[in-house]
Amino acid sequence: MNYHFKDILAVLPKDDGYEVRETNVYVTDDLISGIDNPPENFKADRVFDGKNKLLSVGLVNAHNHAYMSVFRNSADDVLFEEWLFKKILPKEDLLTSEDLYWGTQLSCLEMLKSGTTSFLDMHISKNIVPKAVIDVGMRAVISKGIVGEGTAQYGLDRIAAAKEEMNNYKNNELVSFMFGPHAIYTCDGEFLKIVTEEAKKMGVGLHIHLDESPVEHREALEKYGMTPTEYLDSLGVFDVKTICAHCVQLTDTDIDILARKGVSVGANPVSNLKLANGVAPIRKMLEKGVNVALGTDGPGSNNGQNMFREMNFHSLLHKGLNHDAVAVSAAETYKCATINGAKALSLDKCGELKVGNKADLFVMDINQPQFYPRNNMLGALCYSARGTEIETVMVDGKILIENGKSTTLDEEKIYYEASKVIERISQ
Repeated sequence: MNYHFKDILAVLPKDDGYEVRETNVYVTDDLISGIDNPPENFKADRVFDGKNKLLSVGLVNAHNHAYMSVFRNSADDVLFEEWLFKKILPKEDLLTSEDLYWGTQLSCLEMLKSGTTSFLDMHISKNIVPKAVIDVGMRAVISKGIVGEGTAQYGLDRIAAAKEEMNNYKNNELVSFMFGPHAIYTCDGEFLKIVTEEAKKMGVGLHIHLDESPVEHREALEKYGMTPTEYLDSLGVFDVKTICAHCVQLTDTDIDILARKGVSVGANPVSNLKLANGVAPIRKMLEKGVNVALGTDGPGSNNGQNMFREMNFHSLLHKGLNHDAVAVSAAETYKCATINGAKALSLDKCGELKVGNKADLFVMDINQPQFYPRNNMLGALCYSARGTEIETVMVDGKILIENGKSTTLDEEKIYYEASKVIERISQ
């Protein structure tokens, strides 16, 4: 299919930043085939009128537990350790494969309807999440959460299950994989070394929670005499391409390690605030050249999958904490939510609106009060947009949201099935 987005405002890369200007964008099959001018012999199958619309590359959610949408608002207003060990993990043990499928689809629907086209997931199933994502039509990098101790069989079995999942879906263009060792408090050093070696053999990266809470940081210092970051570095974990979620308690030395090793960070400001874990030192990371991406974390802690809310918090929070109105700009925030996320996830043709890249994009209706007057549309995306203005979402050249509704999913069935899950496991 050939699509022509006619006379539309678009967020385009320019030098080290962005410009928002009226243009024409052309899509051929799964690729952006022209900006400003059509490719040779282009004939549109469909033309979108760009009046009062804005087009952007799709947002990239760099850390998620999509299945957790069934836990939304079921574990609020508790400390992190109670949230994880007393509220969430016991409920996880009750979930069936079908529950995980519907929970993942509910998150995918929410992400798509708010402009997210790609995400990095850590899940607890086998083969269920890739199927759910493929049925939706989204793009995802999937990591099965792995826990283990040394060469204990239960850990090795989880590695084997992750490898099986990778092999089963290796020929699908929409899903790719990482290994997902959960954290240093659920994986011991010997096991982390084993997972790292498996990642090298499979040619994939690692996705791990790092320094999420004050308790994790303190216990690492007591047990290893090192911060969590120093500990992972000492094990050789960062010799593999790694994305670390949270990174709230980092020291200056930790940041230097991440920058030197090329480690990406998936920051989750809303989740970290809700669980009172603190605020990641984003300004320092950006200054040191760390690739900072943005994620929502799972709906069990964030309660939402809206990357526009994440962008808003990401910028405002660090301005306030640093007493610096330019600490994290709208342009830097948009970059974290798009190209930085694509780099972290190794999505080489995603993250920017340019010719030759994948046609992962959204169109929003800007004929709404929050977009007038139109002084700075990039600022509007960060500070004014709510995500509810999204009308059209395209992934891999296929329209998945049209007029605000899914083209691939039965929304009412998803709501019904997800509601049934929590009713059953809460009894």
